[in-house]
Amino acid sequence: MPTNLLKRYPVLLELDYLSTRDRFASLRGIFDRDISNNAIFKFRGKQIRPIKKEGKPSMDTLFNHLIKKEEKDEKGNKTGKRIYESDRSKRLHWIKHHIEKKSIDNIVIFSYEDRIKGKDTIRTYIYDKVNNYVIILEPQRSKIDYYLITAYYFNEPGGDKQIKKKFKKRLDNIY
Repeated sequence: MPTNLLKRYPVLLELDYLSTRDRFASLRGIFDRDISNNAIFKFRGKQIRPIKKEGKPSMDTLFNHLIKKEEKDEKGNKTGKRIYESDRSKRLHWIKHHIEKKSIDNIVIFSYEDRIKGKDTIRTYIYDKVNNYVIILEPQRSKIDYYLITAYYFNEPGGDKQIKKKFKKRLDNIY
């Protein structure tokens, strides 16, 4: 478990051999180090904050988005429940690496206007084109800070195709 704290991009975290309790403790240690206890967690000079969700601690909500995915039923419809995802979790420590733009040759950064819950919403994407990984940020209305929405590995068909389509229709500026 402590060896995961030593892992650096692009090495994956070793989680499969851990019990559920130890796995979450290891992931929480990395999350706390890189994100929740990191006073200088900034992208392009703007502080990155968790999105607020009514009645739930913000950091817990963000942690769950970074290590879990939305469950789907047998028809492919989202159930509203989140379940642990190994591929996301093994790459949790990649977020800080990409936010700090340490491997600039591997990443593409762009903003795109998404349609979220019936509203046009600008989001900024940090796309690791070599390792099929994306981090999604959303500028706050004040434009002073960012919200970290989620980050994930493209392990399902069509994910990389969708991000490439968004890149082609990207906005002229990065927000």
